[in-house]
Amino acid sequence: MFKRGELAIMACESGKPFAEKVLLQINDIVQREGADEAVHFIDSRETHFENSEIKTEVLDSIRGTDIFIIQDVENSVNGYSVDQNLRALKTAIDAAWRSGAGNISVVIPTFPYARQDKAKSREGITAARVAEEIENCKATQVLTLDVHNSAIAGFFRMARFEDLHASKNIIDYVVEHIDTKNLVVLSPDAGGAPRAEHYASKLKTELGFIYKKRDYTKPNCVSESILLGDVHGRDVLLIDDMVDTGGTVVSTIELLKIEEKANKVYFACSLPLFNGKAVQKLDELYRKGYLNGLIATDAVYHGNDFSKRFPWFLEVSVAKYFARVIFNINHNRSISELLT
Repeated sequence: MFKRGELAIMACESGKPFAEKVLLQINDIVQREGADEAVHFIDSRETHFENSEIKTEVLDSIRGTDIFIIQDVENSVNGYSVDQNLRALKTAIDAAWRSGAGNISVVIPTFPYARQDKAKSREGITAARVAEEIENCKATQVLTLDVHNSAIAGFFRMARFEDLHASKNIIDYVVEHIDTKNLVVLSPDAGGAPRAEHYASKLKTELGFIYKKRDYTKPNCVSESILLGDVHGRDVLLIDDMVDTGGTVVSTIELLKIEEKANKVYFACSLPLFNGKAVQKLDELYRKGYLNGLIATDAVYHGNDFSKRFPWFLEVSVAKYFARVIFNINHNRSISELLT
């Protein structure tokens, strides 16, 4: 059996908030299982130059280690863009490789450019290029969360690709905090029907979905939405993989509340990107009484006080989940059951 080196955790600047949570959970596992000494952050320095160039330096010896580099590419709290965060990740991987790390795993809960996964016309398949770039930096494994298209795994030629799923964490939250007796699970589009079906099966509820007619001449534009299912007087749990600009959330919830007379409406997703005016839109829905809560993971950082400022944001942590996967990988244990 391949023997992995000592477990080491390194965080890019934008990945630190999530990495700190993961490290805390890893050390909790270590303490409970008595397997190793406590795991610490590898000291590193990420420098952003005035001309926008980025450099990463590893300040500790990591020769032979099994290092996991954590980056939240969607974290814009510090003013960095997705592209800057991706570039910082690549400099970190390269620095780790040049420092003699034995194995380099990349932890990116949001896979960058995941929605550019196929060509509809004369356009690039940028998700494939991102996979290629990560591999070229010498990463040997990639861990992500509910990637937009599972076919992205096929873009990696050598690195192992592990797609984690937040459904169990979200379902546990729903069971604990929401009465499911009057609940209907809905997918906001036909493409997400299998995901919604999984939730409905686990929660033992009815299932429905919304058919959308899209105007592909404009970005994120839906021309018409048609509900397939009955939600009159029922509580609704909408399930999707992400919330980007909030347009889908607004149009779907207005349809359910105004036209279909639904009772309470919750929206759940793995990746709360919240770009553009998404937060303002969601806040307005909440103030109108249309949105009862948006359940989402902490895979994307929005600041320490975000939940306090916006009570509709119901955060579910996946840090313990990632910690267990990382610990099992380092100890050559199966992770199959953790990926369902």
